[in-house]
Amino acid sequence: MRISSKLVRGLVLGGILALTGAAQVAPVTPFLLLDPAALAAYKKAYQRGGKAEAQQVSGLVAKASEALKHGPYTITTKQRVPPSGDKHDYISQAPYWWPDPSKPDGKPYLQKDGLLNPEVKALKDGENLSGLCRDVQALGLGYYFSGNEQYAAHAAKLLRVFFLDAATRMNPNLNYGQGIPGMFEGRSFGIIETRHLVNIPDALALMSGSKSITPELVSSLKQWYTQYNQWLTTSKIGREEGSNKNNHGTFHDVQVVDFALFTGNQALAKQTLESQTLPRIPVQFAPDGSQPLELARTRPWNYVSMNLQGWVQLAVLARHVGLDLWQYRTPDGRGLAPAVAWFQPYLLRQKQMEKADAVPAGNTTILTIYHQAGPQYPSLPTDKVFALYPEFVRTPWAL
Repeated sequence: MRISSKLVRGLVLGGILALTGAAQVAPVTPFLLLDPAALAAYKKAYQRGGKAEAQQVSGLVAKASEALKHGPYTITTKQRVPPSGDKHDYISQAPYWWPDPSKPDGKPYLQKDGLLNPEVKALKDGENLSGLCRDVQALGLGYYFSGNEQYAAHAAKLLRVFFLDAATRMNPNLNYGQGIPGMFEGRSFGIIETRHLVNIPDALALMSGSKSITPELVSSLKQWYTQYNQWLTTSKIGREEGSNKNNHGTFHDVQVVDFALFTGNQALAKQTLESQTLPRIPVQFAPDGSQPLELARTRPWNYVSMNLQGWVQLAVLARHVGLDLWQYRTPDGRGLAPAVAWFQPYLLRQKQMEKADAVPAGNTTILTIYHQAGPQYPSLPTDKVFALYPEFVRTPWAL
């Protein structure tokens, strides 16, 4: 069979153009926590002129435009040098520990659970990390719905400065998180402060197709996440956090599983879920769905909601490795389903918590959970719940 020279030239030219495009646009980064089908359906409704969707997207674009004014964020501008002497190391102070008034220097500090010591606000690493994650997520959503390349370009700049540039990058460890003056330079409990890093892979997925989200950027970020996950799973502090029984252990698992999936380590994600997450269920949940470890805190509503948020994220992530955490039950019936249902009488205003939070907590977290869990549990009275909270708007990008 003869092929014409014209056809050959066309095939070669097409290949060159394809390769050129591949060099400019990053491979699609898969969604991990967000539902691409739900996002696509919402985007179509918006493009067709849906009023409710237009209102929400307008808010997203406004947040993305505001994020253009922020940053770049870095942890190397801090005044207090970590014990290592390296400003690239993250440092924070335990939020609920206060100076001992009976000691001249206040050390060692004393615990006041649930009461925030204002001293911690002087250390800005946590604020910068959360600001980075918040803004990159906002820029990703803004780009997804608008296609405005400015949003992706700024997100790429923020990510490079915080994670990759030699002069400003954060070292992939948390050796000095939530230290306590006079007691510890760093503790395992600080690791919960990096839980918002799970927003970054999904933000990259939202910006797939942008010329600013280059293969080099994605690959370099995956290297950083791989190194941090290595630290989470092998360091003394990381292993301690993984063994913590309450919400700290939950969010350690969330991070390890999410980061493993992002970096292509399916085996680590599945192993963590099977060997660490599932055994947590009888430790954290009572047969009636309550969470005794979180209810014992001075902010029970805040912590039972927050911990369940971590479990819902784990259930979403588990589907990527063929595990159904939504429906999993122990032999005596403990599992995610009764834990979600436990909130029902409180949300329906049929019951009140026996102990009020030391600091008032809102309902946004648990309502987001009900939005995500509703399709998994048809018997859950989500319509009745949301009718009582008309200010809460259900969207497919809520985490």
